[in-house]
Amino acid sequence: MTATLYRGSRPDARGRARDWAEIQERMLVPLYDAVYDRLEVGAGTRLLGLACGSGLALMLASARGAAVTGHDRDGERLALARERLAARERDRPPERRTRLLAGELRLADLRGRPATPAPVGGAAVPAPPPRGRTDTPARGYDVVTAFEPAAPAGELGPALAAVARGSRPGSAVVLAGWGPPERCATSRVLGIATRLAEPRAGAAPAPRLSGRDDLEDLARTAGLRPDGSGRVACPFGYPDLPSAVRGLLSTGLFDAAVAATDSQQVDKELAEALHPYRRPDGSVRMENVFRYLIARV
Repeated sequence: MTATLYRGSRPDARGRARDWAEIQERMLVPLYDAVYDRLEVGAGTRLLGLACGSGLALMLASARGAAVTGHDRDGERLALARERLAARERDRPPERRTRLLAGELRLADLRGRPATPAPVGGAAVPAPPPRGRTDTPARGYDVVTAFEPAAPAGELGPALAAVARGSRPGSAVVLAGWGPPERCATSRVLGIATRLAEPRAGAAPAPRLSGRDDLEDLARTAGLRPDGSGRVACPFGYPDLPSAVRGLLSTGLFDAAVAATDSQQVDKELAEALHPYRRPDGSVRMENVFRYLIARV
């Protein structure tokens, strides 16, 4: 079983991005839908997705009529987002087309005139669409989302602060993270990452957004005002054990453990930790609850 799981893993960046897009990203659809419903995202909404991954959340917002822009530091995930969005984008008017930004998020990116357009898949990435005259960052966005619960708070903070400094008053910024550990079966599996990384790497993985206080603290540090929150059930379901291992590895949460040990050991221990969640048909299901915070500029 261990050998099969190891061969089923995709250690290269492109393969892991595909595992995220094909296996893991869909697990958060209930979170995306709940937030979009609450904020009434639709025609006329201009939305910026931070850590947008391979674009599923952007596609859902776009299907509701929103004009969306995505930003992610992972060029492989953005390249996949471009592939997934390419066909539908051809039939959309220019002002409604999805825009993708790579690399570090700069104030210039948010103003709509990046100093150096970042290449994704060999093409220059357009900047966010302006709404009339945009003399300050993010002036054109009504909603900014940071859905990715695996993103370290230290990486999100500067981008959120840039958004807060330039957005118009009342703009919504959404942060998301894991719910209470006792209501997240996956938290017990993720404990493997910490256990394997700490003894040999000398430090725990970067802190992740989890409790309500963590989300509110990050928002206030960025100059945002908390204005409501919610919880959403996001079960993680996989057709088999190898898919579960690949999906969880694609989150990046096990990177420190792999660096401290090796891929085979992490695969083996992850598979063992998943056994209690296997069903008679071989599928794997873990019940989870995610939190989201709505903050205002």
